[in-house]
Amino acid sequence: MKEKLLKQKNSDDIVVISATRTPFGRFGGSLKNIDIYDLGAIVMKDALIRINLEPDKIDEVWWGIGDTTNCKDPYTPVVARQSMLKAGIPPERPSCTFDKACVSAMSAVNYGSRSIKLNEAKVVLAGGATSFSTVPYLVRNLRWSGVRLGGLNLEDPIFPLGYKDYAPVAVDSGNLAVEYNVSREEQDDFAYESHLKYGNAYKDGFFKDEMMPLEIKEKDKKGNIISEKVLEIDEQYRPDIAREALAKLKPIFGNPTCTAGNSPGMNDGAAALILTTREHAHELGCEPVCTILTMSTIALQPRIMPVSPAFAIKKCLDKLNLTIDEMDLIEINEAFACVPLISAKLLASKKFTKGNYDEMVRLVSSQPLLDTDDDKYQAIKKKLNVNGGAIAIGHPNTASGARLIMTMAYELKRHGGGMGVCAICGGLTQGDACVIKVE
Repeated sequence: MKEKLLKQKNSDDIVVISATRTPFGRFGGSLKNIDIYDLGAIVMKDALIRINLEPDKIDEVWWGIGDTTNCKDPYTPVVARQSMLKAGIPPERPSCTFDKACVSAMSAVNYGSRSIKLNEAKVVLAGGATSFSTVPYLVRNLRWSGVRLGGLNLEDPIFPLGYKDYAPVAVDSGNLAVEYNVSREEQDDFAYESHLKYGNAYKDGFFKDEMMPLEIKEKDKKGNIISEKVLEIDEQYRPDIAREALAKLKPIFGNPTCTAGNSPGMNDGAAALILTTREHAHELGCEPVCTILTMSTIALQPRIMPVSPAFAIKKCLDKLNLTIDEMDLIEINEAFACVPLISAKLLASKKFTKGNYDEMVRLVSSQPLLDTDDDKYQAIKKKLNVNGGAIAIGHPNTASGARLIMTMAYELKRHGGGMGVCAICGGLTQGDACVIKVE
């Protein structure tokens, strides 16, 4: 089946014709002063410039965005709309800004693909942007209660990162790691290797295909430029990472295994893809970056977030009648190191891979599935995040889903083509996955 899919070319195939992203900045780093509207516009423009496509060729924009408190217009800021206008896309083109947390940008690709398949659009721009650095503090209930004795209570929307009516995501993830026998040591090893892989890939020039150089200008209060530089590397990367230092870090929020070292940062960045059909790509004179074979979006019980990439991948593979063994590459977002490791364990489980999807949802929702084939688990890990992942690259959460697709596409291209699957978790245990091929 794999060989047939690799050779098959249909005029209505959904293809990516442009894929780009900013370098991902550290929290409070080089991108800290870039407005969220501008951040999106930067990659939208670059996606168009890369393929010499006029802005009026874009029919729709689907754009993932999480927090809106950092917007100049925090109440219904229509970020997609404001970014596309700044990018020069005509005002007559509709857009959708939506929030599915970390799965947003991959869902944007999914929704954009559906528009094309429904003949609502021919060319769609999809992606997302996140700026943790510009999130302000909040004061609640001041409107009606007024200022009372004792001053004001300021609230930080990103601390602890998670959902106020639920446990912090780090706590749920750390607990699930224990249930699936993913040790703290294995997570630290995975985080360490993420930085090493990224460093090697960066030295080889791999990320130049997907990452645009970004000119950063620092201005004083009067608007005068006081410094200029070009950012060409993801700031989360630690070239001096030490395994021993990772082992010394304490877990965060009282969870058993997740630390600041084996988790990604709170990063700033944006990513954009342009989608169309194979036939229309040919008419535009554009060479496909990759072909999207299928996509999935799933949801499970809130506390088991790290298993959702495995379920999203299973849904995709079941639709195509393929197995994880047939994938040349696997990308699973490193929301925490335990996420790709737990999902890899499930994908190496005979019961999980052969079982009915709905049956597995019921089973895994009540108990961990521990019949992992260790040889298969190790084989999956060798194909997993071969250029490093979010722990080293960074995780601007509503942009990361698009980043996964382009990273996989460019890696498949580097190796002469093939097929791969990428997946991401987020938003109280939702998950998205995408199977792509590169001819």
